[in-house]
Amino acid sequence: MREWTREERYRVLKDPHEIWDLYLKTKESKYRQIFHNQPVTGLLNDPNGFVRFDNKWHLFYQWCPWGAVHGLKYWYHIVSKDLIYWDNLGVCLLPDEAYGYDNKGAYSGSAYPIDDKMYLYYTGNNRDENYVRHPYTCLARLGKDGWPEKYPLPIFGEHPDYTEHQRDPKIIAMPEHDCYYIVLGAQTKEKKGCILIYKSEDLLHGWTFAGQLNVPGFEDFGTMWECPSIEHIGGHDILMFCPQNLKLPGRGESMHHNGYIMGQMDWESLTFHPSGEFHVLDFGFDSYAAACANNIEEKDKAILIAWMGLPEATYPTDEEDWSGCLTLPRELTVRGRRLIQRPLPELKKLRDEQVDIIKYDAGCIALPGAVEIEILLGGKDCRLSLLANEAGEGGMVISYNDTTKEICVDRSGMKRRFNENQGEARTRKLDGLSRLKIYIDSSSVEIFVNDGDAVFTSRVFPTEEERYMKLEAPEAFVSLWTLKPAVKEHFVI
Repeated sequence: MREWTREERYRVLKDPHEIWDLYLKTKESKYRQIFHNQPVTGLLNDPNGFVRFDNKWHLFYQWCPWGAVHGLKYWYHIVSKDLIYWDNLGVCLLPDEAYGYDNKGAYSGSAYPIDDKMYLYYTGNNRDENYVRHPYTCLARLGKDGWPEKYPLPIFGEHPDYTEHQRDPKIIAMPEHDCYYIVLGAQTKEKKGCILIYKSEDLLHGWTFAGQLNVPGFEDFGTMWECPSIEHIGGHDILMFCPQNLKLPGRGESMHHNGYIMGQMDWESLTFHPSGEFHVLDFGFDSYAAACANNIEEKDKAILIAWMGLPEATYPTDEEDWSGCLTLPRELTVRGRRLIQRPLPELKKLRDEQVDIIKYDAGCIALPGAVEIEILLGGKDCRLSLLANEAGEGGMVISYNDTTKEICVDRSGMKRRFNENQGEARTRKLDGLSRLKIYIDSSSVEIFVNDGDAVFTSRVFPTEEERYMKLEAPEAFVSLWTLKPAVKEHFVI
């Protein structure tokens, strides 16, 4: 594995031609995705600034151009009319050199529109002459022409009562309170994760520290809370965040998670009253930094996109000097006391040809490079091998045990294994298994269970012989569609 010097990681991109050869190399990778957003070069991680504006969906992501390394970060801008087909618009936020408030990176944040402008709230990663980090919450304005204008000063700086880990501002509009809030991921001096809240009557000025969010029962839950948000979905308040350095049952040795707590938010006392436990958003191996879109009209749902990756993890394409992609957008609703995640109905636009399979019988099916699979099951024991060899052996195995009422996804049968220390199997309790909807791309699998009961998101890197599917089930009806490309490999910087 390549060792990167600080100078290499934090090198400023001055001319797109500097990464042209890397782009040519990257786009030839056999693991480039067909219908998932991915970087033109280098590293993609957190989605940022997800918002509905000017009749389009705008999304940004953290981008380091030089390789599969966390270094100097930019906001890369993509846009879509339907959340399915995306266009690259190129870099939007660039770090300022020398001693700017974001001189070592424009880190994660959110966006909110006012009239014909979009405002971007982000963490300025600043390092002083002694390389001590100072986080600032910064602001930029983006017009319909796509040209960003940074405000000369941050809207607020680091709070002295907390460590240097203060980041990922999420802007929340509260018309009934006639004000706005920013929730910020943070860490106490005792190295415990928490959320800070700032308040203002104006999106652009007058931000003051309101206090630390009180979440009874979660005072010692990981060492840092990243990417926080408070969403209101179908009459329920949802606290979403990513606790770090914490082990959870059934998650192997993985230490970084993305999840939520349902409850009731009291903005007057800055207390989130939980009505249950912490739930992971995604039961798979590779999902983090989920972001819900701002400024959507529907109040009974949210639209979510996450980074298909994890902090401190490595992936096979690191060797090719690129890494990362985003999940498919999901529709979030509430069913009972849990969040339900479904693929967007608009994804049907990607269907190209339907493979002639009605009732599945014994044998293996050759899988295209990009495919949607829908399986209706009778609720009995079953075993599905995806990306197996021609004999149906190996691959990623999805199994359901009707006695224990448990579904298991195990990728230990893949030939290219990675992050094995974090565990290679994930399980979820179910009341029964009736339906699977699966999206397979060149290097990922997303599995939706029972119309949203659970989702398993995983990166996979199949070899040439791992291209088959085998299903063992007493009753099963299978539908399979090849999928059209939804992303372009255009070199836009």
